[in-house]
Amino acid sequence: MAGGAAKYRHLSRKSSHRQALLRNLVTSLFEHESISTTWHKAKEAQRLADKLITLGKKNTENSRRKATELTIFPQQRPVELIPKLFGPLRERYAERPGGYTRVLRIEPLKEDQAPSAILELVDSPKDIRFAMMAKVVARQRAENLPETPITRANLKKVLQFRGSKGKSEMEEMISRFDELTAGGKEVKKIHQKSVYHDPLNPNKGRKGPLYKQ
Repeated sequence: MAGGAAKYRHLSRKSSHRQALLRNLVTSLFEHESISTTWHKAKEAQRLADKLITLGKKNTENSRRKATELTIFPQQRPVELIPKLFGPLRERYAERPGGYTRVLRIEPLKEDQAPSAILELVDSPKDIRFAMMAKVVARQRAENLPETPITRANLKKVLQFRGSKGKSEMEEMISRFDELTAGGKEVKKIHQKSVYHDPLNPNKGRKGPLYKQ
């Protein structure tokens, strides 16, 4: 319709180039389960990824054909994307009604770079929100702080569709953060003891032209 808003982002590309770009992004997403790209590319790839997972959950001959058309170039041989889409991913999101992917804004690597983002599959081993919640719980336990209602609600969200192994996976990641925290404290103690052992010469032990003995 003339004068109407565009239904999708053109990404400064022709239709065929845009389609090829999104196919490549989604293929990488399903292969690695987390990718970094620009914000606008991530939002467009998210739409295609969610659509493909919905087709995978239907698991019919027609949905398999549509998914193949959306992901495979005519000149390419089939890749492992379709078996994963109709296998592990379909099982992972069987109970989830929607929202299979997540876009998180990140700081651009360069000042003149376009807004950047991470596009990831939720409930995956690389789920950033899941890891962040594990870190929060680990810190609260280490400092003997009570679990707040917000933490309890967010924890329920990240575990809601992770199945029977969700709680054990969360406890395992919390233990990993505990080990990292304990290791960091030990390194800090060693560093402080080796560098600041002489109160009259606090820079003793440091190397470099800025630290004269």
